[in-house]
Amino acid sequence: MEVLRPALVNIGGRIYRKNATRDVSYQNEEEEEDFYRESAQCMDEPCDDFTVEETEKGFQCTIQLPSQLFKYIIGKKGETKRGLESDTRTTITIPRQGMEGDIVITGQQRNGVISARTRIELLAETFRRRQPFTHFLSFALNQPEIQEGLLTFKEGVLSQCVKDRGIESTIFQNPAKLHLTVGTLVLLNEREVAQACELLSKCKEDILDKITAGKPLSLRVSGIEYMNDDPAMVDVLYAKVMMSDGSERLQIIADRLMQRFVGSGLMLKEWDRVKLHATVMNTLFRRDPLAEERSSASSAKVGFRDRESFDARNVLKLFGNFSFGELDLYTVHLSQRFSSDGSGYYTSAGQVAFC
Repeated sequence: MEVLRPALVNIGGRIYRKNATRDVSYQNEEEEEDFYRESAQCMDEPCDDFTVEETEKGFQCTIQLPSQLFKYIIGKKGETKRGLESDTRTTITIPRQGMEGDIVITGQQRNGVISARTRIELLAETFRRRQPFTHFLSFALNQPEIQEGLLTFKEGVLSQCVKDRGIESTIFQNPAKLHLTVGTLVLLNEREVAQACELLSKCKEDILDKITAGKPLSLRVSGIEYMNDDPAMVDVLYAKVMMSDGSERLQIIADRLMQRFVGSGLMLKEWDRVKLHATVMNTLFRRDPLAEERSSASSAKVGFRDRESFDARNVLKLFGNFSFGELDLYTVHLSQRFSSDGSGYYTSAGQVAFC
């Protein structure tokens, strides 16, 4: 990272500069807390783009954070909190363990209160980025014709390519959960879920209605591609999704939704454009004694094994242009990870329709 061009961090729609910190590897959570207590001292760049109230005793401001992040602000035996208070000459009040509520910062100097808040937000964002995602924006592709197409694809692959290394029935996607992912979110309490739902509702008028004119999007799911450089060593095969009329409207919608959520601070930007793909085969689905651990976000669990790839050369040769079918797309969902509704699709925390 260049000193004159430091990394920028988006927190709640505000942009902060993240100064260089020393990379350190630690073996357990308690030691990590020490690291973040130290690094918090050099990450902040005061910004007063929030309300600091003047009181009889000085200055005060509040921060809304999920209770899951409080322990990282407190640190091992309270050391992180005490360090922040000492450096900024403030008092930081954090709700008790297991309780939701605002963090309150008070101090005699306005700049000290601002600095403490900035450091806390940067510290919280650092740990938020380490959490597994809980929700994702999605377009459901599980309409009957597409589900039937996937089952036909699966039957064909298993009948003609079953002798190829690593190919077996459990690595195929569940037809009821076929989808396109726009982006992932870490939402740690009901307030954050409500914020995401509210933003999605605003996107209907600002983005969806203007592009779709209140009509569904006609899509075609056809052809397959892989995600790495060697077709003999593949972990994911995905179906290509495109507009039936050849337009870019679906791509434009996905990109603008991603940009709006990234700009709000609710979503981490991973790519400049959304990759429109529907996973049809994934080695994370492979059933073995460690399947549950391997599909979870914590890869550090005892007994974790590397994914077993498969040889996709014959699949690509025989089914490269396979047509899964066509569908009309009506809705974008805020989907909850590791869940299912009555249809078998992911439980929706919120959704908006095009028409």
